[in-house]
Amino acid sequence: MHPEVIQDEPGDCPICGMALEPVMVNLDSDDQNHELIDMSRRFKFAALFTIPLFIIAMGDLLPSQPISALLSEPKRKLVELLLATPVCLWAAWPFYKRAVQSVKNKNLNMFTLIGLGVSVAYGYSLIATLFPGIFPAAFRNEHGTVGVYFEAGAVIVTLILLGQVLELKARSQTGQAIKALLGLAPATARRINSDGSEQDISLEDVHIGDLLRIRPGEKIPVDGSVTEGQSNVDESMISGEPVPVTKIAGDNLVGATLNGSGMLVMKAEKVGSDTLLSRIVQMVADAQRSRAPIQKLADQVSGYFVPAVIIVAILTFILWSIFGPAPAMAFAVINAVAVLIIACPCALGLATPMSVMTATGKGAQNGVLFKNAETIETLHKVDVLLVDKTGTLTEGKPKLMETVLLPEQNQQTTLAAIGSLERMSEHPLAQAIVDGLEQRGIKFSSVSQFESITGKGVQGEVDGQVIMLGNDSMMKQAGINIDPFIERANGLRSQGQTTMFVGIDGELAGLVSVADPIKGSTSSAIQRLHEAGLQVIMITGDNQKTAEAVAAQLNIDDVVADVLPEQKADFVRKYKEQGLTVAMAGDGINDSPALALADVGIAMGTGTDVAMESAGVTLVKGDLGGIVKARQLSAATMKNIKQNLFFAFIYNALGVPIAAGVLYPFFGLLLSPMLAAAAMSLSSVSVISNSLRLKHLDLN
Repeated sequence: MHPEVIQDEPGDCPICGMALEPVMVNLDSDDQNHELIDMSRRFKFAALFTIPLFIIAMGDLLPSQPISALLSEPKRKLVELLLATPVCLWAAWPFYKRAVQSVKNKNLNMFTLIGLGVSVAYGYSLIATLFPGIFPAAFRNEHGTVGVYFEAGAVIVTLILLGQVLELKARSQTGQAIKALLGLAPATARRINSDGSEQDISLEDVHIGDLLRIRPGEKIPVDGSVTEGQSNVDESMISGEPVPVTKIAGDNLVGATLNGSGMLVMKAEKVGSDTLLSRIVQMVADAQRSRAPIQKLADQVSGYFVPAVIIVAILTFILWSIFGPAPAMAFAVINAVAVLIIACPCALGLATPMSVMTATGKGAQNGVLFKNAETIETLHKVDVLLVDKTGTLTEGKPKLMETVLLPEQNQQTTLAAIGSLERMSEHPLAQAIVDGLEQRGIKFSSVSQFESITGKGVQGEVDGQVIMLGNDSMMKQAGINIDPFIERANGLRSQGQTTMFVGIDGELAGLVSVADPIKGSTSSAIQRLHEAGLQVIMITGDNQKTAEAVAAQLNIDDVVADVLPEQKADFVRKYKEQGLTVAMAGDGINDSPALALADVGIAMGTGTDVAMESAGVTLVKGDLGGIVKARQLSAATMKNIKQNLFFAFIYNALGVPIAAGVLYPFFGLLLSPMLAAAAMSLSSVSVISNSLRLKHLDLN
């Protein structure tokens, strides 16, 4: 079905004719696939009548010709009529409905051809059985009788129903990825009430701020943070990594992950549709409904294909009726039907969506979330990867390292002023300073006239003094001489620490430094990205020396430092103008313009919601190793789609001319409608089977 078609109730797609699928899978909804049940019932019913019909119709090909001995030709035709009618009318009824709808909607599709082919084969045979006298000699064989093709119509219906059943089962398998994710969430949570009592409540009754107890072996109910206890938590459902993660007070917890042997108390911070699991499910569902640019080729071909096939079928009928051997008109009818049936473009319509649906499910199971199919198609073509430093290359959990003040400064008063000011900021480095000073027992004061200067620092008034904390640029702009501490600052920066100068009432007071450890997986991920041919460039607002120190440890190709948030997007634009395909990886609000502008934006799942919304790929675990997996999956998916399109095109390219009878003058070979239906079904099965191979792709 086409993803742009959305309606409030179940029905058939007005473009391709397939049954519409729900936008979002819901575990609470009816789990039965009603179309699959209906098609399966019709297939079994059709097979029950088609098998004896086929035996009767083909029985005379046996040496002893037992059917002729039992039934005269008029009686045999009547028996075939009785057996074929339930198949060609009731079992095939959905095909006729969709064929008529395709004409009304002016979107000719596979059901147009199926409806035409089956109705022509059955209608011709019906008239030949009931009113044989109206047919001229051109329709009669050497015995003077008019042949019937009831078995062809019935076998076509049965084989197409089988193909529909196989396709619907395959589609339901791709939806299992979402259902598996939904099934991870626990049904209840244990809330600690204000009076200290505890009770089990439904997950829907959990509210932000609730304290919840997680006992050993239980699933984390919602997203939040640890307030008490220590335990190892299995986060493999979001990261794909089997090693449990140790959680202590202050650490974040993700709903549906599994607690180990310890006892935890957590504070609920995100519930309902805001939890990471819910957002993952929504992203997977949206991606599975999206269309890759390569699908435009298939859409364009399909738009002209069905009318072209109908024209070929008409030409086949005309040419066989004029130049064919006796009975020419019978040959004309049957070959025209064969053309209509073998050319059904169902495999063409399945080629891209089946691969995309399977790939997005596979990615979700490995902590890689694709926003849409276009991202899957583009990612493996990326030439340059721009990466932010904090939270992308590093853990995003900086720690206060040093505070160096001038001798004349009162240590307690100055540190209290710094902490008070930074407490007003949402920057992760500010939080590191606040946490570090709190651990030293520093008490904070109120702040007035607070101002955050993007890319430079913060300032405000504390206890009557104007306090400034920021980088070299901020101090120079304020006219503060930083020379007394510049050598010390550069020394700390060469160790990978971020330094900030402190100014009080327009005079230099000291500096503070913060370090953010590099993620353990970053070095190996960059090495593998290099092996894949990518150029990796760090682009950060941090100081040049600090950035170069980190880049040297990771063997990064180039460094762009002291960059303001709006300038990151300028650098993305610069590389794109050079004809390169650019990916940008980041985790903060300041990265979102660059993420949106890049050919592929890659957000860390540990970052902000704004970054995730701006990006085409979200790495749930939040490390660059996920990019390696994402590129592997992107390349494998595009290879898979191209294979599917080849299968779809080659069946039609070879099948249509053969069905039209081009081999008959040379080899005396014709393709019966039954074989045409089998070939058409086989093309769909080939595409489906090939797409499902992505489920077993080894991502490492």
